[in-house]
Amino acid sequence: MDKIKEKMDMTVVEDEIPLNQIQNLVYVIRGQQVMLDSDLAMLYQVETKQLNRAVKRNQQRFPMDFCFQLTEDEFLRCQIGTSKINDGNGSESRGGRRYLPYVFNEQGIAMLSAVLRSETAIRVSIQIMNAFVEMRKFISSNALLFERISEVELKQIDYQKNQKRNLNSY
Repeated sequence: MDKIKEKMDMTVVEDEIPLNQIQNLVYVIRGQQVMLDSDLAMLYQVETKQLNRAVKRNQQRFPMDFCFQLTEDEFLRCQIGTSKINDGNGSESRGGRRYLPYVFNEQGIAMLSAVLRSETAIRVSIQIMNAFVEMRKFISSNALLFERISEVELKQIDYQKNQKRNLNSY
């Protein structure tokens, strides 16, 4: 029994996605922490269109507060890099996406594992949930620090305005 348990633990560790890799794929859009459909598809090891098809077949599981389509402006703000796309076979193609991407918040990501119905989807969803939990812990444990930084920034802006006013009065 212990050997089976050890083997299961080893499999999970081998397939584990580094926490920071997941966190780097999280964006804040419309005040929510979300992930792009293409990034989720990459993590779930499915094509983006396959992921979006599964969502469309199960629309009742994905209300607007679980997932939404980005506007052009939002997409341009979170887009990184160029329009070159690596097709996974080592070759690159040009052209980019033909549609605006969908983004999923934490609840939407949890629903994805249910509609994709694969071991990979379940495993990856758990890792993503853990990443969201760690991000929340970090933010809450450093809230006071972030508040102090904001105060210092505001004081610096006031100081710069006063200096500029003093220089202009001479």
